[in-house]
Amino acid sequence: MDRRQLPRRLAQLYIGLLLYGLSGALMVRSRFGLDPWDVFHQGLANHLHLAIGTVVIIVGAAVLLLWIPLRQWPGLGTLSNVVLIGLSMNWSLELLPHHTPLGWRITEMLSGVVFCGIATGMYIGASFGPGPRDGLMTGLARRTGRSIRLVRTGIEVTVLAAGWLLGGTVGIGTVLYALSIGQLAQFFLPLFDTRRRAAPSVVVVASGEPRGEAVYRDLEVGMGVNEAL
Repeated sequence: MDRRQLPRRLAQLYIGLLLYGLSGALMVRSRFGLDPWDVFHQGLANHLHLAIGTVVIIVGAAVLLLWIPLRQWPGLGTLSNVVLIGLSMNWSLELLPHHTPLGWRITEMLSGVVFCGIATGMYIGASFGPGPRDGLMTGLARRTGRSIRLVRTGIEVTVLAAGWLLGGTVGIGTVLYALSIGQLAQFFLPLFDTRRRAAPSVVVVASGEPRGEAVYRDLEVGMGVNEAL
């Protein structure tokens, strides 16, 4: 990859991570439901009496430890993901109003989902490695021989159920996220792709954080593909 692209890639990575934290905060403030991982983060935060962004950081670090037996190696994007998304979420929640009318809450929900799609394209397009949760998914799929679809579904159903039992918010926002994040990521990924390969390619996108890393490196970049949610 052209070294002259490094400043753009770094800027794109960190803007994408900050935007992802903002998107999660908007969905929290909307109170219409969160994505599966954030349902889990919110449920834990309620019981631990911590800010949800702080729990995002703690869970990200814990998941990263699970990479060790999977023989996964973190990249700059992976380590930045662990810290920056949670910080951005906390900062954004401090700035966003707490009590807003219904119309504003609907706008927050819709904006949160769209911003997540944009952040996904920016984060993956910067090509600095997967987030800890996505690396767990791809690592388990590789080690078990199971499909990405099956592994991801199992992980997300588990964290969604656990988060709901812990008191995390599940609602129409959760459903909207599940139905739309793949299509949004597929649209925005090519716009932020920094690899510039001529051949068409495929990126598998997993929901739940700045999403995904190509499962097969020789197929990556170009067109985004989201497995059924």
